[in-house]
Amino acid sequence: MSVLDVTTLITKGVPRDIATELTEKINHHLKNASKEEAWLHISREIIHYPFSLHLFLFQTLFPEWPEKLDTAAAWTPSSEDMKTTNIFQCMQEFDMHSVEDFHRWSIQHVEKFWGMMLDKLHIQFEKPPEKICDLSLGIEKPQWLVNAKMNIVNSCFNASKDKTAIIYLNKNHQLEKLSYGELERLTNRVANSLINQGLKPNDGIAIYMPMTMEAIAIYLGIIKMGGIVVAIPDSFSAEEIAIRFAIADTKAIFTQDFILRENKKIPLYEKTVAINSPKTIVLSASSTTEMPLRTIDILWDNFLVEKSDFSAYITEPHSHTNILFSSGTTATPKAIPWNHTTGIKSASDAFFHQNIQPEDILAWPTNLGWMMGPWLIFAGLINQATLAIYPYSPRDRAFGEFIQNAKVTMLGVVPALVATWRQNHCMEGLDWRALRRFSSTAECSNAEDMLYLMYLAGYKPIIEYCGGTETGGAYISSTMIQPNYPSVFTTPVMGMDFVIIDENGNLAENGEAALIPPSIGLSFELINADHHEVYYANMPTLSDGRTLRRHGDHLLRLHDQHYCILGRVDDTMKLGGIKISSAEIERVLVGVEGIIETAAIAVSPPTNGPSRLIIYAATSQNVDKESIKKTMQIRINQHLNPLFKIYDIVLVRELPKTASNKIMRRILRKNYS
Repeated sequence: MSVLDVTTLITKGVPRDIATELTEKINHHLKNASKEEAWLHISREIIHYPFSLHLFLFQTLFPEWPEKLDTAAAWTPSSEDMKTTNIFQCMQEFDMHSVEDFHRWSIQHVEKFWGMMLDKLHIQFEKPPEKICDLSLGIEKPQWLVNAKMNIVNSCFNASKDKTAIIYLNKNHQLEKLSYGELERLTNRVANSLINQGLKPNDGIAIYMPMTMEAIAIYLGIIKMGGIVVAIPDSFSAEEIAIRFAIADTKAIFTQDFILRENKKIPLYEKTVAINSPKTIVLSASSTTEMPLRTIDILWDNFLVEKSDFSAYITEPHSHTNILFSSGTTATPKAIPWNHTTGIKSASDAFFHQNIQPEDILAWPTNLGWMMGPWLIFAGLINQATLAIYPYSPRDRAFGEFIQNAKVTMLGVVPALVATWRQNHCMEGLDWRALRRFSSTAECSNAEDMLYLMYLAGYKPIIEYCGGTETGGAYISSTMIQPNYPSVFTTPVMGMDFVIIDENGNLAENGEAALIPPSIGLSFELINADHHEVYYANMPTLSDGRTLRRHGDHLLRLHDQHYCILGRVDDTMKLGGIKISSAEIERVLVGVEGIIETAAIAVSPPTNGPSRLIIYAATSQNVDKESIKKTMQIRINQHLNPLFKIYDIVLVRELPKTASNKIMRRILRKNYS
């Protein structure tokens, strides 16, 4: 490719006195190395310069990017790095030399693959399974770990007692560490305390609080005593909490008095009282709480008993451990139960794709109301790693300093968060050299933003990771032994497969992701809906007779088995990393003065990236658009989630509908684009 001149670098912000020397170094790499090798060297030469220079040189090296995402590898693994990965070592055991071959083996030999993972992950059984998978009831109802007896929490404590399990900020904002032994004792105290309060196995017990050290012990303690965690995101309104409490028949709840978000106190306990919640155990965000409690409620310190030994409740592998909620195409959220096998799927994905090893320190800003909270617990603890927990807003520099000081080796993100960091530059100049990789999930990512994220840590790979609550992890991801392209997925996950189908059910390069069961982690029941109707009804089969399962992501296959995700094909969307249905948004917008009806859609920006919320509003009046937008945003903030930001409102006389009077949101998405 053509060489650069000194003037170009000076105009990009390089000081004149060093521009000549830097230009010579860059041109040397351009002339004497492949594009990927040149970028490896150039990115190191310019690491202390602004991202604008990095972006310019990256686009100079890869002129077809980002229109052709998989033409530009921003990170390439060395042979030495590859040899240390879990996936490479497993491939060596089976004399396999490509990710594609290993993935094919993992789905063609279900018994052998998952049997191997039980050994690799040291899954503990009171009674080992007689068979890994029994499909005698059909592919939609697999029986995993037949006749086994277990409690998945026992597999979370295989590490040595003195190894650090959690790094966290105490209430004085100082780093503290909790060992595996200390976490297990606190978990046992929670289990004993729940029984002391009269709770019993199979009771639904909610957690409505940020991801703290105590929340992790509570989560594990509930499951260890046989209870079922009811997951409630800490950003939800009282109305949404009440819906989920009713669905899960909740018997008790753990919450905080309030949470701190960007210097604001947001009440939590108040919301639970407002909906007449059951017995509530209240923790404090500060050293003490002065909030008066109802007579049925109890403070955390008074709840905890001293007894710190407890034998786990032993049960069937399919017994419920957790009820999580995922929006469907109706206003009622789907209640998806996890069981004692789901954590195995989460840990397996982390083992192969994020390459989690015992020396790793994992951070992922999330909470237990979303699947990545439980995922993080199982992915980290079963792989005997350390969790770094930050319960405050990850949007400012304080979070970046926590990542730096805790020496985090894997940082999980949602793309909207990265876009915020890029806009306010808050993470620049920090020492993130300990990071070995990022992982990104929850929504479509923007390639430029992902390149910026890599820049923040001196160009470490980003493991793209996409699945859902109903998969217990991902169906598509990337690895640490393949070149890393910003916003590109490079492989189906090990142990699970999918195809892409068009609207007619035919195999396609651009269309809907359809999963191919079976796999540990895939749901096979719903608490409040017909599982077959939601995931299997009217789905085509493959030519070899294999059943396809509906998932709903819109995928585009690139070359060499690479993929990018374009959003959702149905009427659900992801906003700020949170999945929600159009119906849920439209429900809270009913009754806005001057508006007849609404339709909520999500569209990707022209350069891809996090979805934008668009509201189509039918009206026969002349109304003020900005006033209507403000009113609608207030309603969404109060009744759903303040993270759901309206990007645009389109005023129309009427909405396009089918003959059966259903709104044609696909037409609206097409028209808006």
